[in-house]
Formats: sequence, C-alpha cells, structure tokens
Amino acid sequence: MTISSSRDLGLNFLPISRIAIRDFGDDVPPGGGATLLEVAHWMRSYLMSAHPDLGRTGDVCPFAGQAARADVLRIAVSEAGPDDLLAIRRQMLGAFATFDAIPYPRGMANFRAVVAAFPNCASRDGVAALAAVQKSLRRLSFATARMVGVFHQEAEAQGLWNPAFRPLRAPIPLIAIRALVENDAAFVMRHPLLAPAYLRRFRFAGGKRLIARLWTRA
Repeated sequence: MTISSSRDLGLNFLPISRIAIRDFGDDVPPGGGATLLEVAHWMRSYLMSAHPDLGRTGDVCPFAGQAARADVLRIAVSEAGPDDLLAIRRQMLGAFATFDAIPYPRGMANFRAVVAAFPNCASRDGVAALAAVQKSLRRLSFATARMVGVFHQEAEAQGLWNPAFRPLRAPIPLIAIRALVENDAAFVMRHPLLAPAYLRRFRFAGGKRLIARLWTRA
C-alpha cells in the first residue's frame, strides 16, 4: 500500500461560499479548484434542486440548501487514489473533527456537513476503497450520530420514495458526513444498526417516527 506524504495530510475544507467566489487559498492540490467548482455546481444543480424521479416534492437533499444558506457546508479535494486506503481513512477522521469545529448559527447545528471529493478514485478499485473506509468508520459514525455516505457515478442505492431513483450518483466520487436527524427514521429502518444512536438522540419522538414507519410498511 502506497501513501505519499501529501496524500496523508489532512484535507483543506472550504466553505461553499468561498468556493463560489473562487477563493481557494494555497492548500488546494493542483486542479483542485476545478474539482471544487464542479462539486459545488453539482450540489446546487442536483442536491439543492427538485428531480422528477425523486418520488416526493422538494429538493433531492432537504438539508443541503439550508446548509449552504447558513454557510455550514464545507468541501475539500483529496489527491488519494485506490491504493491510499489508510490515507483516506486518516483524512476522513480529520473530516469528523472539521465537522465538529464548523461554527453555526443558533438552531443550525444539524445542518452542518462536510464533503470530500476523490477525483483519483473514479475507478472500480477507487470506489471500493471509499466504500471500505466508509465501513471502517461505521462504529464512529454510530457513536457520534453522524451519517456517512459515498457518492459516485454508478451508485446503485435506491431512493427512499422511488426505488428506481439513484440519489447517490455524483460526477466525482465523494464521501459526505452530516448529522443524524429526527427525519432520518426511514434510513434507520433501512439500516437497523443506526437505531441505538437514533433512539438515544431523539428518544420518544424518534420512537414514534420509527413506529409510524413500521405501520407504513405493514
């Protein structure tokens, strides 16, 4: 396994508001500015917009638009490739710390999100490496009530409201971290290992939502 020193460093997460004005600073890797712009454009044109195949009204991601407006959304670019598994994991552990350090307006803590782009992981092996890192972070994500998702061009995860929709498809491979929120009951039903963290966080209200989902599925 190869890990170059540059790839093993923490990622430089930038607010989406800075990316919009191309204020990239000095720590973005070569070509990273173009990647940041592409990811930001995809988020605004896809995640923060309606889609005819979504199966419900509203934006594809009900959180991303509010996160951008509150300026609690951060994006970074990694140079890591398929063979840099340990580096990717270290970078994502740093992303958890970045997430916790994002300043937020009152009432907006749950809208914080960080997105790491991995343009060198577009191959099958690269996507597999990102999925392996996601799996390795599962215990941490459950303990901290965080959702960790992998997006890529051929993602096959089905939509909650329309099984034919593929909500996790993105032009560049990404790993995203956001807070587990009360409205995630449907995700918890799909991934029961989230249930303890969900119920610990939302208690009675969360339990009512899970029961409601059970009745909906019955």
